[in-house]
Amino acid sequence: MNKTTPPVPRRLLTLRDVSEASGVSEMTVSRVLRNRGDVSDATRERVLEAARRLGYVPNKIAGALASQRVNLVGVVIPSLSNMVFPEVMTGISEVLDDTGLQPVVGVTNYLPEREEAVLYEMLSWRPTGLIIAGLEHSDAGRAMLEASGIPIVEIMDIDGSPVDSAVGISHRRAGRQMAEEILAAGYRHIAFLGTQMPNDHRARKRLEGFEEALAKAGVDLVDREFYSGGSALLKGREMTAAVLNRSPDVDFLYYSNDMIGAGGLLYCLDKGLDVPGKIGLAGFNGVELLDGLPRRLATMDACRLEIGRKAAEIVAGKHQGVIGGEVIELFPTLQPGDTIRRT
Repeated sequence: MNKTTPPVPRRLLTLRDVSEASGVSEMTVSRVLRNRGDVSDATRERVLEAARRLGYVPNKIAGALASQRVNLVGVVIPSLSNMVFPEVMTGISEVLDDTGLQPVVGVTNYLPEREEAVLYEMLSWRPTGLIIAGLEHSDAGRAMLEASGIPIVEIMDIDGSPVDSAVGISHRRAGRQMAEEILAAGYRHIAFLGTQMPNDHRARKRLEGFEEALAKAGVDLVDREFYSGGSALLKGREMTAAVLNRSPDVDFLYYSNDMIGAGGLLYCLDKGLDVPGKIGLAGFNGVELLDGLPRRLATMDACRLEIGRKAAEIVAGKHQGVIGGEVIELFPTLQPGDTIRRT
């Protein structure tokens, strides 16, 4: 019978290991790894090389016990599959890259109870700051944010009352602007199609602004189609088919995002519909991934990268303004593409 040698338990590396490997005192190692104190470049490099070679990772919890903060920035977003948020994360990471702060992401799936759980877990680590998508939270979620004692930046939206600071666009204004463009092009039989309704509050606000501008012109939505799941090309095709079968007189389809709008565009082209002559379409977000479509979908750029950057600047103390209580509004650009008639 073969006997296997039991694995040797792995020992947690300590400052002493790095000290012995680099030939300097533990105190010097500590100063180098915490970026504190006067240490020569040669000694610093010797310590860092030894730490890299050993795979040593400093224990920041010990330091956090004294400071009551860890060098983490919580980022709470509703989805990882939505192509909007990776670009926001890119902006956040670009700014935090040289600050010593590390973003940590939590996903809510657009569910208030899930957001509460993510906030509870993140705030229990006492992060340096927190960036969270949206202004709408449950009472418990808002209470946790208000009591956190750290910079809070709510992003993507400025239509509401932020807990602390906010960086985003006015979605109501974006909806009004799109409606005015559509009306100016002569469309009158208009339908709205949206996913993650009603939990996507930003899409809801765009719809409110959109209907407000239509009503001002004496126009009502002919039809609307809502879906509670995520965005997908296939779902866009299915929703478009449902609306056009139900309301064949529709001459414009306004989608809550580009992904389902792209699915709708492909459906219309497959059916031989005259786009934009007989039927127009528009989405939202300005997703570059869809640039390869047969027609450029009308859309609006949601300023995602800049939102991420400015939110991170506030948390990191880099923003040239009053830290806390700031509301920074950005202004999206309407891109008519090839799916709105030229006026």
